[in-house]
Amino acid sequence: MKVINNPNKSEWSEILKRPTQTVNDIEDTVIQIFDEIKKNGDKAIYKYTQKFDGVNLETNKVSKNEIDEAVDKVPVKLQNAIKKAKQNIEIFHAAQKTPKVEIETTKGVLCWQEKRPIEKVGVYIPGGTAPLFSTVLMLCVPAQIAGCKEIVLCSPPNKNGKLAPEILYAAKLCGVIKIFKVGGIQAIAGLTFGTESIPQVYKIFGPGNQFVTVAKQLATKYGVAIDMPAGPSELLVFADETANASYMASDLLSQAEHGTDSQVILVSTSKLLIKEVSNEVEKQLNVLPRKAIAEKSIANSKMIYVENDEIALDLINEYGPEHFIISAKNDQFYVDGIMNAGSVFIGNYTPESAGDYASGTNHTLPTNRFSKAYSGVNLDSFLKSMTFQKISKEGLLNLGKTIELMAEAEGLQAHKNAVSIRLKDLKK
Repeated sequence: MKVINNPNKSEWSEILKRPTQTVNDIEDTVIQIFDEIKKNGDKAIYKYTQKFDGVNLETNKVSKNEIDEAVDKVPVKLQNAIKKAKQNIEIFHAAQKTPKVEIETTKGVLCWQEKRPIEKVGVYIPGGTAPLFSTVLMLCVPAQIAGCKEIVLCSPPNKNGKLAPEILYAAKLCGVIKIFKVGGIQAIAGLTFGTESIPQVYKIFGPGNQFVTVAKQLATKYGVAIDMPAGPSELLVFADETANASYMASDLLSQAEHGTDSQVILVSTSKLLIKEVSNEVEKQLNVLPRKAIAEKSIANSKMIYVENDEIALDLINEYGPEHFIISAKNDQFYVDGIMNAGSVFIGNYTPESAGDYASGTNHTLPTNRFSKAYSGVNLDSFLKSMTFQKISKEGLLNLGKTIELMAEAEGLQAHKNAVSIRLKDLKK
């Protein structure tokens, strides 16, 4: 990892660049695949599954038998771990339920807000080098709690035309039965337009590589909502001289092993800690099964020394990390001051892996600076807030003149008339 000492603020933008391709680099490919799937449906899906995943499928849909067989292939200990994680995710997301908001704004004018589930949602579960069955829990559990009527799951097949048993087990545990062996751009396009086999949805959730991220953004042009632009994984750690260097190195590597385009950053007010963490990263990296992937990610990553907490916090907020770990004696300063982060992990005994799997918080988070404007997935991600109002005769008499004056001032006579015609009857 490259070490940078006391960078000038004017250099931050360059230093904090993500190692990702620009949208222009891959947008043409995404548009071409979208156009073909819109036109040819499943035929195009099969074509791109063969091209990108190297497998010819007779059907996209996972059968009930395949789901049932998957259960037997998942070790009991892992089943119990998945159940425990699901329980914690359920507890945390169920706690996010909010009651109806109801208030009389003016005498006789009753306004309220209620939440309704998004009826049809698509969840994308990355496969590739690491099938993320934990993401099934992160997306399907809150969807179930919200009351979504239809949950459609897509994930890329392996070379044998199968999905990982753990993915199917987690899906079954969440009551999801509409599961399709489709990955990448073609999955997002299938969920956007609907095909002969894949249902069209109203909102698409889930992380993915840069192609999936751009595909999700393109889906919005066709009236389909998305959770957020969630691309390659990233982690920023702030650690001072009180931090445990081996712990910090393990956290950095835990995200570096996600993919070659992941990025991890250490910010510290201690040059000694930076040196210690650097040594630990090298030592721990050498024994990782995914060393080749993590090495490439580490090459995109940095260790940054700054003089004080105030500079560190400014730099972190500028970066806007997906995951933010705080290991410092003055951790409350960072807890109070962080404005831009997807999820925050505090203290030596809070590894980022806890949020990835089982603490209860959601791991589907905004990347690539989008934490400056987007929240991570939560219960409200699967709900819509709808407003209602009911006005009595007394209410219209109290509020009518205000509406008339405002409508007339905007030059919208029909708006005014809609009130005036009622007031005329009420004043008879």
